[in-house]
Amino acid sequence: MILDTQELTYHYASGKTLSFPDLQLYAGEKILIVGPSGSGKSTFLNLLSGVLPIQTGNIKLNAHDYATQTRQQLDQLRADCIGIIFQSLNLIPYLTGFENAALSLQFSKERRAQVTDINTSIGQLAEGLGLTSDILAKQPKAMSIGQQQRIAVIRAMLGKPALILADEPTSALDPIATEQFMTELTQSIDPTEQAVIVVSHNPALIPLFDRVVQIGESI
Repeated sequence: MILDTQELTYHYASGKTLSFPDLQLYAGEKILIVGPSGSGKSTFLNLLSGVLPIQTGNIKLNAHDYATQTRQQLDQLRADCIGIIFQSLNLIPYLTGFENAALSLQFSKERRAQVTDINTSIGQLAEGLGLTSDILAKQPKAMSIGQQQRIAVIRAMLGKPALILADEPTSALDPIATEQFMTELTQSIDPTEQAVIVVSHNPALIPLFDRVVQIGESI
């Protein structure tokens, strides 16, 4: 088991309280978390990644209990075991696509140890996602949104982190590009070591996943 959550809730200062379903995730699984805007999808993702502190309930990632980890240990666990694809992508504008992709190895010895040759590893991931070497040499401003998203996927995948988290990764794509992107993302994981959780409000993504977890009202 890669991820196990139990009885998670989150209380906002406004008084609003969100309760999240228990989640058990195994290697090779692809889970879609759906729900309307404001239902807590991004909050759930931030709890899973350790960005938000747990208020009630518990999370275990690769048997690491979040409740027993210091803030520094949680930060390192995230660097070692989680690849995050942000909705805003968070690419560094003055770095090339290659350099942006390689950033994920700077903070994790474990992920660096998985990469024998960084040029080969990034090249293989790029090829699988339909990116050429000339795209990798460009800065984000010279890329399309789809190309930028694929760079973000390579950054998240590099070094084989156990858990890939993606927050609304297709919000800027049309339906055809969305299906192509999600197919590429879900086929890029190692089914023996990795799993994927994607957060979205888009029910059209449901057929691409093994399981769907509903948060908030029905869509």
